[in-house]
This record gives sequence, structure tokens and C-alpha cells, in this order.
Amino acid sequence: MTSTPRIGFCGIGRMGEPMARRLLAAGHDVSVWNRSSAKLAPLAAAGALARATPQALGDCVDVVLLCLGDGQAVEDVAFGEHGLARAARPPSCLIDHSTLSPALTRSLASRWAEATGGLWIDAPVSGGTAGAAAGTLAIMAGGPADMIESVTPVLRAYAARVTRMGDVGAGQTTKLANQAIVATTLAGLAEAFVLAKRSGIDTAALPSALQGGWADSVLLQTLWPRMVAPPEHATGTVRVLLKDLDAIAELARASATVQRVLPEVRRLLQDAAQRGMGDWDLSQVFRIGEAESRPEA
Repeated sequence: MTSTPRIGFCGIGRMGEPMARRLLAAGHDVSVWNRSSAKLAPLAAAGALARATPQALGDCVDVVLLCLGDGQAVEDVAFGEHGLARAARPPSCLIDHSTLSPALTRSLASRWAEATGGLWIDAPVSGGTAGAAAGTLAIMAGGPADMIESVTPVLRAYAARVTRMGDVGAGQTTKLANQAIVATTLAGLAEAFVLAKRSGIDTAALPSALQGGWADSVLLQTLWPRMVAPPEHATGTVRVLLKDLDAIAELARASATVQRVLPEVRRLLQDAAQRGMGDWDLSQVFRIGEAESRPEA
């Protein structure tokens, strides 16, 4: 791979847009594609080259980065009618920042190698939109060690840490473990918030009161204030986390792992989605508990 590879980015959403901006700010030659082309205009104004299809993007880049909503979207962009694999000279390396099941990732990586001769790195991220904008994301990568090392300078445009976790699929497995921690913590925060509020505690004061103690965490300091004052725009949605919990359930079945807590959290998010909260900020799941009451014994 050349020292200054041409970069392609597919998926200009909440996470993809700030990640692409940081690549441009770092001086990279960046081509972009998104299913909704209207989202490309601000990046084009910042110096990116907008491409009409993934295939057209694939024709002019060495490394392609994906940040897409689900496995079907990844498969379509990689192998669809106008997908990356149909480029005359497909990118030599595909780096997928989406969160998928490890089994699907391994299947897609095998198809990519067969169709293009290129390498697939699963590299899901953690740190949210704020981390993407600040360049402090954590990347959990699966794939050949030498290839991950070679693309790390590119990833450093928006990531503070890139950790190889093993072969292809290991990055996704690590991200699902991450999401298991996020989901269970979210549920605990939601119940604690309702408990404190109903008991007359000043909820706005609680994060500073607990700072430095065992209950302190990035999630406490980030999500709790959003429970006190709902955000104008969602940074992480119920729908996306529920999709990740579905992948965790699949992995648990495949690995014969007994889960007791996560199935309850999954039901909580399914309840939220059924109540029309699918696109709400994650912090707002506390409203389900707030609307319920347990009758006195």
C-alpha cells in the first residue's frame, strides 16, 4: 500500500460525517458516497469528491471505509449491482466500521477476497459522535496484523486507539462485548434515574456527586444529563442498540453462552421501539420506567 493511499468513505451518517471530515482535515484525498446524495454536499464543499455509486468510488480509491447501518447495507454496498466489488480495480483493503455479527463479517470477508483478491478488516468503533468529531474513537480491529498496522495512520485521523483483537470477526466480537456493557449500564442508569427522581433527589446534581466513585463512568456523565434535559438531536438511538443486541443474542446462541441480564434489556428496548421510540436518543428509555408504577403490596 502506498504511503498516501486514496481513501473512499461510504456512509455519511451521524458517525460517518465527522469521521470523513477528520480525514479531510488530516490532508487525505477522500472520495465519498452515501445512499442519500444530499448529505454529500457539505463534504464536497470541504474538499471531498462525491461519487455517484460505490462502484464509481471503488474505481478511484486504494482503501475504502464503511460506516453503515446494518449487515444488509454493508452487503449491498460491497456486492450489490453497483457495489464496490464491481469496480474495474476494487480497493485493495476494505475497512468496515459498521457493527455486524461476527459470523456475517467472516462470510462477507471471504466473499470479498474471492471476488476482489483484497483484504477485509472489521473495525467497529466506540466513542459516539462526540468521539468521532474529536478524533478520540476506540477501534477494535479484526484481520491480518500487518494490514491493520499499515492502515492505522489513516484511522488515527479519527481514532485515539486502534487495537487488533485477532483474526477477521474478532473486532465485531469485541464490539458486541462493548455493547453488552453499554446496554446493561444504560438500563441501570434509567432505573436509577427514575428511582432518584421519584424519591425527591435533585437528579441534576447526581453525576457530580458520584464522580470518582465506583458508579462513575463515561455513560453516567454523558447519558444522565440527557435524561435531565432531553437532547435536541439523538447521538445514539434505541433502534441501533437494539440491532446490536440482536447480534449479541445470535452470538450467545452460537457460543452456547447463557445470558440472564441482557435478554431483559433487549425486551426493554423492544418495548421502547414498539412505543415509537426507535429513533429517540438512548437516554430517553428511562421514560418507560417513569410511566410505570408498581402497586403497593
